[in-house]
Amino acid sequence: MEPAGNSNARVSKDPNADTVHFKKNIGYYEGFNFILGVIIGSGIFISPTAVIHYSHHNVAMALSVWVASGLFSLMAALCYAELGVTLPSSGGSYFYVKRALGSVPAFIHVWTLTFLIHPASLAARAFTFTEYALQPFYSECSSPDVIKKALAVTVMLLLTTVNSLNATWALRLQNVFSTLKLSALTTIVIGGVVQLCKGQTDILESGFSGQLASASEIAEAVYQGMWAYSGWSALNTIAEELKNPRKNIPRCISTALPVVTLLYVLVNVSYLTVMTPKEMTMSAAVGNTWASRVLGSFFWIIPMSVAISTFGSINGSTFLQGRLKYAASREGHLPSFFSMLHIHHLTPAPGIILSGLLSILFVISSSLLTLTSYFGFFSWVVITMTCISLLVLRYREPDLPRPYKVPLPIVLLTIGAGIFFILAPIIRSPKKQYIYGLLAMFGSLIFYVPFVHFKLRFKFFDKVTYIMQLLCEVSFIDESKAFKEK
Repeated sequence: MEPAGNSNARVSKDPNADTVHFKKNIGYYEGFNFILGVIIGSGIFISPTAVIHYSHHNVAMALSVWVASGLFSLMAALCYAELGVTLPSSGGSYFYVKRALGSVPAFIHVWTLTFLIHPASLAARAFTFTEYALQPFYSECSSPDVIKKALAVTVMLLLTTVNSLNATWALRLQNVFSTLKLSALTTIVIGGVVQLCKGQTDILESGFSGQLASASEIAEAVYQGMWAYSGWSALNTIAEELKNPRKNIPRCISTALPVVTLLYVLVNVSYLTVMTPKEMTMSAAVGNTWASRVLGSFFWIIPMSVAISTFGSINGSTFLQGRLKYAASREGHLPSFFSMLHIHHLTPAPGIILSGLLSILFVISSSLLTLTSYFGFFSWVVITMTCISLLVLRYREPDLPRPYKVPLPIVLLTIGAGIFFILAPIIRSPKKQYIYGLLAMFGSLIFYVPFVHFKLRFKFFDKVTYIMQLLCEVSFIDESKAFKEK
């Protein structure tokens, strides 16, 4: 592995030199839609069952969990916003950790994201897409696992290809799916309002009646709720492609997260107008149950809408995956091949392809429940490391220009919440996948010591890189001639 330059270049074609840089083609509207597209996906159609279960069927507590999950996401996103406008980089949280905590924590950080969190997230969303997309064809039973996995693999191959070939196509696709998924959620919300007007308020009026959940059970409920909000940090990963990132990152985050939180609460209220908490817990797909009771013969609209929503979420996540590998490779923490860009389409194709292949392996070898648990646990590890990096940078580099500065109490609360959510599932119900994941996370040092610290290299690596460069039509960036941000 070898460094390929610093983290401040952007990608575009230089008319006077044979170089490539990141294009700045993402404005506020695209950024807002991008965040919505990445966040709103499978979570709102999966997590309500687990949230109401861990809340002991307590309606008011379950709705409070959804609000709390949104607030935690907003606090963490604001911390990321400060880092994003201070240090705009396509590497996102990886770059912040490297600058604040050093090379070793950054390597562990990017290893965890690359080989654990991102593949698990994409695979889980692909599973959800196939489950809902196939639902109209298997109304009496669950679709066969072989068919679900085959369709999930097909989806990953398709979106990997689209995002590798053209970022503009990917963004246009994302804008379309953001509109469609908001329409689906709006349908559920309006349906809930109609039910409320009909007097279906008995379940909601129960409030906090019934058994209250313990602290650890509340933590588990928030843990599940946070899965539905995952993706709020997406904009930081493509900061180098944003127009005026110092203005648009905080603006997009501060508007998108409240919109998502409001939608999620209203959707859950709508669910509770036609289902009891116990029925929600027993439902394998709450969206389908709601649709069958409210939409009648048009129930198929919701499964299709969920599939569309999840497809858009997978597309948005796939779009940003290559940016992280690109940035890590420039810092020497991944093979230099991943710091190349497609010579015609100016996309980090090698990183996108790697994410697609890893996600396919997770699809073949795992289940949906395992993937969501895996993702949630290690996401909080990464979030906590990043917020600690924010404090370190404030102390170590106080004179660094900060166009936006999040209040210190929010930073401290986010770190405290992160530590709590890391420990809570281990203390209450330790799972072997957490242990295996931690071993894999720290096992990354086996590669760090020889290939990064001692810079060990083998000649055949260069031959493999050359062959892959020809096959993928990618090129290294000439940083010495790169355009700098104005």
